[in-house]
Amino acid sequence: MKRTLMGSKVKAKKDSGFLKRMSSKAGKKVIKARRAKGRYKLSV
Repeated sequence: MKRTLMGSKVKAKKDSGFLKRMSSKAGKKVIKARRAKGRYKLSV
């Protein structure tokens, strides 16, 4: 049986990369919130 999460860098970038985040209003809000919190990594 396979594990629940089988990480894929390609899929992660496609779904939650920086460019993907910046392409929508909600995504921009996510980046803004993470900047405000002082996250070291803003996106994948």
